[in-house]
Amino acid sequence: MPGNIRLTSLAAVLGALALASTLTACGGDSAASDAKAVTVYSADGLKGENGDGWYDQVFRDFEKQTGIKVKYVEGGSGEMVQRAAREKSNPQADVLVTLPPFIQQADGKGLLQKYAPKDSGQVDGADKASDGTWTSVVNNYFGFVYNKKELKQAPTTWDELLGAPYKNKLQYSTPGVAGDGTAVLIKAIHDFGGKDAALAYLKKLQANNVGPSASTGKLAPKVDKGELLVANGDVQMNYAQSKDMPNLGLWFPRATDKATDAAGRPSTFALPYAAGLVTKAPHAENGRKLLDFMLSAKAQQQVSEIGGGFSARSDIKATDANAIALTELMDGVEVFEPDWADIDKNLTTYVEDWKSATGS
Repeated sequence: MPGNIRLTSLAAVLGALALASTLTACGGDSAASDAKAVTVYSADGLKGENGDGWYDQVFRDFEKQTGIKVKYVEGGSGEMVQRAAREKSNPQADVLVTLPPFIQQADGKGLLQKYAPKDSGQVDGADKASDGTWTSVVNNYFGFVYNKKELKQAPTTWDELLGAPYKNKLQYSTPGVAGDGTAVLIKAIHDFGGKDAALAYLKKLQANNVGPSASTGKLAPKVDKGELLVANGDVQMNYAQSKDMPNLGLWFPRATDKATDAAGRPSTFALPYAAGLVTKAPHAENGRKLLDFMLSAKAQQQVSEIGGGFSARSDIKATDANAIALTELMDGVEVFEPDWADIDKNLTTYVEDWKSATGS
């Protein structure tokens, strides 16, 4: 009997070990499968409505070349940073892509770790972090869209938008939530010569504004259909959308007061899609590979050809039809450089003051 007990116990132990081994193997397979993935949190604009955007092509090529599956999560620029911040103790994203000033905000919150992607040396210094935490992958510019069917010509000045034809026919995305919405505030501060004057104008504009929007990308379809006459956006996203939206036109506001714009020209500023490796990313090595891939010569050549944007690399000279059209669009438009350090430092105050001024 004692011998039988010992044999039974031994069998039980062996059975338990076998079960544990099986569970471990299953867990290992799952982990191995998960290890062939990379999660991207990104501002909207680079993924096509019909699977034909720059992200769509780059992610397909990356998956084919590496076997690493891209898991994609999209939202407003500020929304993506806020989500990453909430998950800081248990990061879910590997790569974060967002617009200024939110990429600087993410850096300031410690959400990004240092990594200089291969070929990042070809990216201009103004388009990447001095401490190596983020690098632009697609260059872009702030702009507005209008309905070409309903309006014989694009508006030219901010003051025109205060007119009766734009009553409940104008909308811009929410500053502090959407990157392009925050850009509206930045552009107004520049054009009106200061925050107070800009907020006084935006307070007046509120009479024509439909209301808040967390996503800029959802506004262009409304403009194309005529539900809106004017909305904010950015050149890359709106140019790409215009391929399927025949009534969508792009324009750049000119400062109403020429004293703040001596040339009286329309103006804009760079609003690049900037990417960084998330601190304690669950698949950091895969994140590095994806960042390298996005800055590769082939992917950067496709920025204008497929994405309707501008290459982040200074050595890429695009000559495709989109690149030519984009160059013509930007001809005569003044490009100024915002004080990003000031904006990063005071963004919360600016947004709160905007909410107070507009009652938003």
